Amino acid sequence: MSQETLRRSTETRGTLGPMAETASALSPGTVRVLVVDDEPSITDAVATALRYEGFETMEVGAGRAAEQAIDEFRPDLIVLDVMLPDLDGFAIARRLRDGNQRVPVIFLTAKDATEDKVAGLALADDYVTKPFSLAEIVARVQTVLRRTRGDQEGPMRFSDLTLDEETREVRRGDTPIELTRTEFELLRFLMLNPRRVLTKRQILDNVWHYDFGGDANVVETYISYLRKKLDPLGPPLIQTVRLVGYALRES
Repeated sequence: MSQETLRRSTETRGTLGPMAETASALSPGTVRVLVVDDEPSITDAVATALRYEGFETMEVGAGRAAEQAIDEFRPDLIVLDVMLPDLDGFAIARRLRDGNQRVPVIFLTAKDATEDKVAGLALADDYVTKPFSLAEIVARVQTVLRRTRGDQEGPMRFSDLTLDEETREVRRGDTPIELTRTEFELLRFLMLNPRRVLTKRQILDNVWHYDFGGDANVVETYISYLRKKLDPLGPPLIQTVRLVGYALRES
């Protein structure tokens, strides 16, 4: 991961406060996350972001070390790089599955071809391609833990708006709202950070993951799409903060 990517990723920590509320519902002080990557800058950045949210972490840089850490640290979740110097992440996840060790795994990898993603999701609970933002990793960890631990407390809620990550359903009051995949992910990110002002860069990093064709105006476009679907059903909830960004908050 480049220094520029790490710098931008670290900047997103300022948006993670409300996510800590979600983490606290998981009792993060008792939740152990093993971070495995052969690039020390990545393991340090990911582990630091998770500790910032209250998780207990351990960092290792190779496959064999990861297997030993799994036995000794007994993680509740593993953030696992696919390409490791001695034993790849696929092999580690396969051994966990074959040994009936039900430890959730989130793969980190530079491979983004469809066949690689299919192979990864067959062995893991989630799949994140590099480069990534730290806010994205934290959100993915929390989502996977809620799903696999049976701690899902139902849809996310803000005002009269609800979003269900499991069923992909969105409602305002009693009215269902049909959203595209990107609209859903944008609204989800806003609801993970209620009342906080999010910059276009933060939104791009966490919703589009750097894959937006270089046109930052895509954020304005999709904010407009969301408003057209939400605003006819009640008071505006997505506020523009001039020269800064957007915030989900009541008028």
